[in-house]
Amino acid sequence: MAATTHFHDGFCDGAFPQPVQYSGGTVVVVGIPHYQTQGQEMALFEHAFRRQLPVLLKGPTGCGKTRFVEHMAAKLGRPLYTVACHDDLSAADLVGRHLIGDGETYWNDGPLTRAVREGAICYLDEVVEARKDTTVILHPLSDNRRILPIERTGETLHAPPEFMLVVSYNPGYQNLLKGMKPSTRQRFVALRFDYPKPEVETRIVVLETGVDDKLAAQLVKLANALRVLKEHDLEESASTRLLVYTATLMQDGFEPLAACRAALVEPLTDDPETVEALMEVVKAFFA
Repeated sequence: MAATTHFHDGFCDGAFPQPVQYSGGTVVVVGIPHYQTQGQEMALFEHAFRRQLPVLLKGPTGCGKTRFVEHMAAKLGRPLYTVACHDDLSAADLVGRHLIGDGETYWNDGPLTRAVREGAICYLDEVVEARKDTTVILHPLSDNRRILPIERTGETLHAPPEFMLVVSYNPGYQNLLKGMKPSTRQRFVALRFDYPKPEVETRIVVLETGVDDKLAAQLVKLANALRVLKEHDLEESASTRLLVYTATLMQDGFEPLAACRAALVEPLTDDPETVEALMEVVKAFFA
């Protein structure tokens, strides 16, 4: 189970810290990820961090939840452990397990345990996708106890003030089998995300891809036209992420209709008839 770790080497001249990304043993210097604020979400996150409150992000796929957490971790100068949750993710994957190596058994911390030890931010993306036993270990970390009991070693970790637990999920995918229980949800300060307003989304596409304002605005209008169809034929809407992919292909010289088909339409559905119907909408914008 892979986790991405971000950490920072301190502040320089009163500015934001210089982030350093560690992954697979390779260290590279990166900039603070761009995030276009839409309201008070940044201020609320900072208040929650200072007051040691866990945060829940709710919103559709590709609307900027993960980028927001990356931006805030860099801004606050804290390490970030990101875990993409899935059906097979267990509590042991998060906390750790005993491994065998060089003829002996040793304990290996999971990403959640490392985050607690280091006073990092731990971000569990799409937490409802994980196995139910993960919820049990989150409860004592997300209330006033702020502890992580490690049953296999008998150790109980007390989270330092800098530790922060952040989880996210897409309410649109909730069902009886995969939903967040009220007893868990009410342990968090919640932030609801949605796709940005057109002018904000246009700015994001421009900054992320380098396309001109006119093309970015055209793509945003197209996305909003496709989003109207979500309740009719599509399980999920055209996301800001897909707009960035589409604009990236266009900026690289790829033909507009082909770019829209590959990066915006095909990822939304596997049904050939629906694809062609959506392409008719695209052609109305790029004919």
